[in-house]
Order: sequence, then structure tokens, then C-alpha cells
Amino acid sequence: GASERANYQLYLSELCDLLEVPRPDPKRPDEAANTYVFEKDVTFRHPDGGASIGRIDLYRRGCFVLEAKQGADPVAPTLLGGRQQSRQGHGQRGTVRWDQAMVAARAQAERYAKALPTAEGWPPFLVVVDVGHSLELYADFSGQGKAYLQFPNAQRFRIKLTDLADPVVRETLRRVWLDPLSLDPSLHSARVTKEVAGKMAVLARSLEEAGHGPDQTSAFLMRCLFSMFAEDVHLLPERAFTTELDRLRGRADRAVVVLPLLWDEMNRGGFSTRLMTDIPVFNGGLFASSEALPLTEAQLELLLDAARTDWSEVEPAIFGTLIERALNPRERHKLGAHYTPRSYVERLVLPTVTEPLRAEWTQVRTAAFAMASLGDTPGACKQLEEFHGRLCKLRFLDPACGSGNFLYVTMEHVKRLEGEILDALAQLGQGLNMFQASTAEGHIVTPEQFLGLELNPRAAAVARVVLWIGYLQWHFRTRGQVLPPQPVLRGGSNIQCRDAVLAFDGDPEPVFDADGKPVSHWDGLTFKRHPVTGEDVPDEQARALVFNYRNPRRAEWPEADFVVGNPPFLGNHRMRQVLGEGYTSALRKAWAEVPES
Repeated sequence: GASERANYQLYLSELCDLLEVPRPDPKRPDEAANTYVFEKDVTFRHPDGGASIGRIDLYRRGCFVLEAKQGADPVAPTLLGGRQQSRQGHGQRGTVRWDQAMVAARAQAERYAKALPTAEGWPPFLVVVDVGHSLELYADFSGQGKAYLQFPNAQRFRIKLTDLADPVVRETLRRVWLDPLSLDPSLHSARVTKEVAGKMAVLARSLEEAGHGPDQTSAFLMRCLFSMFAEDVHLLPERAFTTELDRLRGRADRAVVVLPLLWDEMNRGGFSTRLMTDIPVFNGGLFASSEALPLTEAQLELLLDAARTDWSEVEPAIFGTLIERALNPRERHKLGAHYTPRSYVERLVLPTVTEPLRAEWTQVRTAAFAMASLGDTPGACKQLEEFHGRLCKLRFLDPACGSGNFLYVTMEHVKRLEGEILDALAQLGQGLNMFQASTAEGHIVTPEQFLGLELNPRAAAVARVVLWIGYLQWHFRTRGQVLPPQPVLRGGSNIQCRDAVLAFDGDPEPVFDADGKPVSHWDGLTFKRHPVTGEDVPDEQARALVFNYRNPRRAEWPEADFVVGNPPFLGNHRMRQVLGEGYTSALRKAWAEVPES
């Protein structure tokens, strides 16, 4: 319960010795030279034009802003010099008041980070210290300072003093001090994801060369892919799918018989006669068809090689794009390059979705903890539950979702926010019960809230799987081995395979001239989009045929609270060349705003 001001510098200096990192430097008159110091000066700019000086407890440029507090252990007050010593600092640890103090310290650290000179950039970490008791880590690797989140997750972001005996914990803190960007989990996940996509591309090419169509190949590989993921996150017994593949060695052509037996059981759930154990109900459309392809021994080995990857480590933010390209013969040459990095996706998602919701969450949490500190814990819980209930009803739409990357990143940030709500309820004694009740009632943020429109059927199928893999990764990362609600995969109607701007009746029909020949126009184009499948097709197949679109009209979008995404753009001068004469004419009938080329 002593003052942190009297103790924190000595405590942090000794912590540096333990971590085998340099102690902070002496402070210099030139503030720009103070890159690793106690009491770093920053200037707060106020709306009225005024300014004030704040001081960061400990700062290391490019690494962290650290804010120190000091709480009190829950013990009886002591006597000093004949008087009772009852100082509690920032509250007894484990109480609502202490939680409030730590939340306020995190907010203060973020204000300091915001006040740093622009040239110094946003540090990857905020560190909140309760002197002599714990450290809390919050990270934002985007360099934007928009979403400092519990690192690595809600279960492990708080490091107790006793945890420092663990060399792994000490190494993590050492890297916060010396090399914070090396802790960015997306770097490792990106490498794993590229390896996974590369293996799937080789296998897809092999299957197509054996005469299997692209759609049949991609559907088969998506079932294989999710089965590999399911065994790595223990939705299936360890190596369950890999063992099935091992048994096929020497008789790979029987995959067409053996694999559907497992997939039929996954679709239904219950007791598996093949695995001799109960398995969850998967459903969700992915296993509604259990068709498998006959394999050669070489193809079976490719599948086994892919199964040896840890699929639980894939990064969904780029996974969709890479897998879609792996399954698309025309896109494979771009594999591993030119995808939209996660940081670019977040530049759109954070201001569109995360910042407004977090601003509201800050107000709700502050009000709830104020009520709890006055003894109204039921009222505080009600406020938190009502905000959570609203979060579970929000809808997020990407009208050109591709393989789902923007939707996944949006979902992850909303799930992080949901985790903080459940943590706040846990601090008020309601967390686990709240989670169990919410799960049982379906009162939880799920992929079904994240809606997408996509013309390409292969990309739409990948988007559905990406959202569910990301959701299940998050579930097991935050809830341990507690099974998610069943069926594990649900719906599928949240991703609609259709045009986002033009609706019409039936399928487009070729236009014929008076002699019965199909009408075409020719502008030297190399590829054009097929009017039904949305796929690019060679000009020698399409010959730029003119199609008639019956009753063209504006497409309607699903109702949504937020719209995210990075829609494709095509200048009006290339519309006829790329989209075709019939589609362009229909589009202009439906949308008077579309300019003439």
C-alpha cells in the first residue's frame, strides 16, 4: 500500500537486472535524447489550445510506455509508531477498486503514447505495473496505436511476481525490452500459412492434372483442410484424420471409399465407429457432401505432408487469399505475394468498427465499475450484460468479401472486445457463469454475424471456412479445451455467392443475330468474366459474347450495422472490355450514376 512514486524506480531497475537488460539511462536536458528513461516528458495538447506536461514512468523508444501503480495486499492494517497504518494505495488487490485503478493506468499509458512526438511513432507495447505484484502487457503491432489489446491473450496478459521464476516468461519480457516486434504472432503465423498454401497448391495442381475439375478438387481439399485443422485443435482425436491417411498407404485409390465414412460421421456427430469415441456434430454444409477423390500414392503423400503442418497456427487474415489462389490455376503464380497484409486490413477495420465500439465500451465499463464500487454489483453486471447482448446482435457486412480476410479481422477484434466484457464480469464474480449461460443460449459473438457478398463461388466457399477456423482458433485460445456450441459449423447463409451491385432474373442468355449467330464485340481483351460463375475465362472461350440480362435492377444488400472491406475498382473506360457489353449495359440501366466510357 505504499506510494508507487517512492518504490517503482528501484523495483523496475531490479527487474531489468533479472531480465538481463540495461537499466534506464540518466535523463538529459535534451528531451529528444531521452529514448530510455524514467519520467519521460510529453506534452498534452488541449482542445482550448493550451498544453500541459505529463511524465511517463518508464519509456523505451520503439518498445513500450510503462505506467506504474501500487496496490495493497488484502491483509489487516499494521501499527506504526502507535498509530494504525491503513494505506491501501490503489486498492486492495483483487477488488473492484484495484481493477478500476489498473484499467485507469492502462488508459493513462495510452494517453502518454498518443502524446509522444510523431517522429517517435507508436510503441508496440503498453506495460502496466503494480509495483511488487504484477505486470500487464498490451500490444498493438500495427504501428497505429488504435488497438492495444491484452498480450498474448486475456488469460496470460497479467504476469504475477512469482511467474518471473519461469524462464519463458522472463524471455518474453526481455524481448519486450529489446526486440518487441519479434513477439508479433502474425509473423510466425504468416510463415506457417504460406507453407500450408504452397502444399495445397501442389496438391491441387496434381489432382487437376489427373482430370478432376477445379470445383470438385477445391471442395475435396476444403474438407481435407478442415479435417486437418479439427485434429490439431482437438475437435477430433489427435491425428485422427492423419491416421486415416496413413492407413491408405499402398491402396490410395480407396480414399474415395474410406474418407467419406469419416466425413459422414463428422456431419452427424455422436459415437464414431471409425475413431471409437464421441465426436461433435460438425454440419454447416461443409460435410453435407462427403465426396472424396481417388488418389495416387504420390498424391496421398502430398496430402500427408500437408497434414503434418500445425493447422492451428494458420493466420486467417491472409489464409483465405492464399488458399483461394492455391485452388485457382490462374492465381497460383501469385501465391505468397501481393496479398493484402493484416496491417493494411486493420487500417480500414479499426476506424470503421473497432474505435466506435471501444469508445462505447469504455463508457459502459467505467459506469459499471463505478456502480460496483458503490455496492451495486447486480446493477453493474446488468450494464455489462446489456452491452454484451447488443454486441451479439450487431451485423457486419463486406459487400465484396473475396475470401473473407476483412470479415475475419473484424470478427477477431469484436471477439477481443467480447473477451474483455466477460473478463469484467469475471471480476464481478459473474464471468464463468455468464459465459456458460451465453453459450447455452447462443448468446455469443459468432461468424453468423459477419455477412459477405462474393461473386466467385470458390472464394465464397473459402470465406465461410476462414471465418469458422478463425472463430474456433479464438475459442480454444481463450476457453481452453471447452467445446464450442454444436453444431461446430453452422449456417453458411452469411456468405452469399452473388453479384453485389446488379440483380436480374434467371441466368444471362447469349444474344443472337438474325442469322442465328451469337453477337460478340471485340476489343482485344485477354480475359473476361464469365457472367454466371464470375470466373475469368480466356478470350478464345468467351469471344466477348454479348449476354442479355433480364429485368436488371439494383442488388439489395443484407441489413447491417457496419460496412467494411476493400471493394474491387474498375474504371469506366475498361468496363465494356472486362465485364462485357451486355453486363455493362444492364448495369447502366440499373444504376444511372454509372458514367459512360
